[in-house]
Amino acid sequence: MSYMKLVKLLYLADREALLRWGRPISTDRYVSLDRGPVLSRVLDLATDGGDPGTPSIWASSITEPSNYEVQLKADAGDDELSEAEVALLDKVFAEHGRKSRWELVKLTHTLPEWIDPHGSAIAITYRDILKAGGKSDLEIAAVEDELDELAETDLVLAGR
Repeated sequence: MSYMKLVKLLYLADREALLRWGRPISTDRYVSLDRGPVLSRVLDLATDGGDPGTPSIWASSITEPSNYEVQLKADAGDDELSEAEVALLDKVFAEHGRKSRWELVKLTHTLPEWIDPHGSAIAITYRDILKAGGKSDLEIAAVEDELDELAETDLVLAGR
């Protein structure tokens, strides 16, 4: 699969999770690039393969790109995902998986949170996506507060 297609499909799934549940599937950062919004770290993993000398699930499961394509080397498993997240990923793939990378670029250019960066990169916030999805300021604030609390909890647990 084209790594651009993979990154677009994952962005669409993360976006949909955020709009449905107030939480994304990943903990990645979103950015607007010339070819539309992407998950920043996933794009880096797809194009660079991760940090040299640091083993990663990505590198053990997905090939380095060849002619802009990546392949699954081994099943990474889904034990980190909830049943709802797996179902959402399946839904996004059923809806968009047959589209080409260029069709997905065109689709993601229509998303309200995407801003043409003209050769640069512009951060996309949770607020940008939630606002684009029609959430009220009150709903957005509640989601942001919950995500901030979860991030703080993750930091505390990571320090153990």
